[in-house]
Amino acid sequence: MDSNRNDASPEMPARGREPVFNLPAIVALLIGVCVAVYLMQAYVLTDQQYLALLLRGAFIPVRYSGQYALDVYAFTTPFTYAFMHGSLAHLAVNMIWLAAFGSPLANRLGSGRFLLFWAVTSLAAVGLHYVLHPLDQAPLVGASGAISGMMGAAARFGFRTSRTAGKPSFDGPLLPFADVLRSRAAMTFLAVWMVINLVTGLVGMAPGVDQIAWEAHIGGFLAGFLGIGWFVRRDGPRSRGD
Repeated sequence: MDSNRNDASPEMPARGREPVFNLPAIVALLIGVCVAVYLMQAYVLTDQQYLALLLRGAFIPVRYSGQYALDVYAFTTPFTYAFMHGSLAHLAVNMIWLAAFGSPLANRLGSGRFLLFWAVTSLAAVGLHYVLHPLDQAPLVGASGAISGMMGAAARFGFRTSRTAGKPSFDGPLLPFADVLRSRAAMTFLAVWMVINLVTGLVGMAPGVDQIAWEAHIGGFLAGFLGIGWFVRRDGPRSRGD
């Protein structure tokens, strides 16, 4: 992030300068890790080393089928897969959405709760994917599941944001499920989001096109939408990261 500098003359009142990139530290850290992993796999590792990274870092459903002995990676890949991406476009799109939805959520929850939210929604995403495709051998990578969880949480806040603390933060109490269903803005967003996932799922079924794990998106979204209440502090809104 850019540091705030005061270039005002002595005759003028000092005014803080708005940073160009005003990301919470935890969001910047997650973006940095995802970018670093992609740069390593794209420009540093050999093809053989990249394959080894996929086996140790990506989520592969068939690993849990009973056909293979479970190793330590069986317990870590349901989380580490979220830091890997299949292409530069995949990485760029996910990081843009992470900055957009992750920043106000991190400012509301605080760093610790936000990181736990990331882990839980990442796990929920691959959980639903596994239930529907338990014998799939294709590696699953990407932060889309966790980011979909953030979108689900945003719907529960009715997309209300506040800058009272100088940073964007989801504002107000969580909306009850019935109120979300009555909210035109929330329902419009949910409808568009569902259509996008349906279309991408159908496109991913075309020959020669990389599969898009839309089921993981649904799993992450439902976890964020239904479970955000477990992460919101009971002592009032938060608008600053820990």
